[in-house]
Order: sequence, then C-alpha cells, then structure tokens
Amino acid sequence: MVSPARIGILSALKAEQQQLLSRLLLTRPAQIQGQRAYHRGRLHGHEVVMVLSGIGKVAAATSAACLIAEFGCGVLLFTGTAGGLGEHVAIGDIVVADSLLQHDLDASPLFPRFEVPLTGRSRFGTDAAWTDRLQRGAEAALSETVADAAGRARLELFGIQTPRVHRGLLISGDRFVNGQDQAHALRALLPDALAVDMESAAVAQVCADHRVPFAAVRSISDRADATAHTDFDRFTAQLARHYSDIIVASALRQID
Repeated sequence: MVSPARIGILSALKAEQQQLLSRLLLTRPAQIQGQRAYHRGRLHGHEVVMVLSGIGKVAAATSAACLIAEFGCGVLLFTGTAGGLGEHVAIGDIVVADSLLQHDLDASPLFPRFEVPLTGRSRFGTDAAWTDRLQRGAEAALSETVADAAGRARLELFGIQTPRVHRGLLISGDRFVNGQDQAHALRALLPDALAVDMESAAVAQVCADHRVPFAAVRSISDRADATAHTDFDRFTAQLARHYSDIIVASALRQID
C-alpha cells in the first residue's frame, strides 16, 4: 500500500547518493530487489527509502516502479547531476525541474515527436509543492556554500563565482550529450530546455502512471555542448553531494 508519508529518493550514481545515505538512520537491513539495494530508514524525521537506480531511463523507471509498488512510497524525488543546456546555465548552478521530457522518444509518424504513445503527452509536470521545497532547498544550498569558507574554496576549485538556481524544463535520454552538435540540435528542438540527464523524465512518466508526486533537482556538472568540462568525480565529491545533502534536508524540514 502506498504511504503518502514515505518518500523515495533516487540517485543514478554512488557518488551522488553517498552523502545522503550516510545521513539515513537505518531501520532495517537493505533489501535487494531487481539487483538493487533499497535502504529504509529515517532522514530528518521522515520515513525514507533510498535506491541507487543506475544510469539510463530503463534502470530509473524500474527502480521508481519498485519504490512505489514494493515499498509503498507516496512521493519520489530524484537528485544528482546533469549537463547544462540553457544559455545561462553554468557549471555549479542547480536546476530544479518543473517539467520533464524524453528527448530521444520519437514514434512519428504514428505520434508527434517526443509524445509518449497513447498518453497524448510529451511533457510531464512535477509536483508543485515538492518543486517549491526543492527550489527553496537549492537556494539554501547555494547560500550556505557561498557563506562558508570551505564552500567558497570548493567553488574556487572549479572557477565558480556566482552559482544560480534555475527552474524549468529538464530533458532526459539514453544518450550522453557531450558535443556541440548534439547540444545545438537539442536546443533547436527544445529551446526552453535548461539541462539534460539520462533518468528523470522516465521516473516522471512512472509517477504519472501511478499518480504519485514527483520532483527532481540536478547540479550542473558540465556544459552538454562541451564548451566547459570538469572532472565529474571531483565535482560530485566537492560540490554536488553537498548540494544534495542541503537541498534534501531543507525540503524535508519544510513538510508540515
């Protein structure tokens, strides 16, 4: 049975999940389902199940479905990293999704490009209340990082001066976008896309099918057009995991 109070938190990679998982007060041993470990416990006073989904839309969708059907999660959140697409989206910024789309989905001419067949939809909106919480959490993460000497030092490692929070369209696909031609083609088709990842839109579709609220937040680790790159592992260890820690803590503390 789905519990509105039980929150599922997904990350694609271990480095993205590691700091959040270290905060979780486990209430039972990890449970293995579909070769994935699901960690149940309390996080900032709330019942949470965390899973490392792995990379790609299928991996993310199966993990999301399991969180809902097997663990009864009534809300799903995705946190991790993404490539910046929007003109003003830079490394070190945070993107909070308010809609999601699968950029590699094309069942034309039977259905319009990007539309999920038989749904009449290409874009899936996020839950407004949870998206607001994540946005406030993202703003808190940047404020705390800039105000803290260690945080400022971490920003300086990557040449980041004034990180910003963006809210809008996040797109996903089973292709790592890391070249100018690919990025320019996506911008031409979807000029309002802020960032690109490989999982979030698939989870949004699963949540829509199950009528479960969903929200997603991504730290920008690189520019998807390859105009600016950084060491992904270093960025995740130095910044992204700290961002996620503060964002999730802030979002959970905002629950009435």
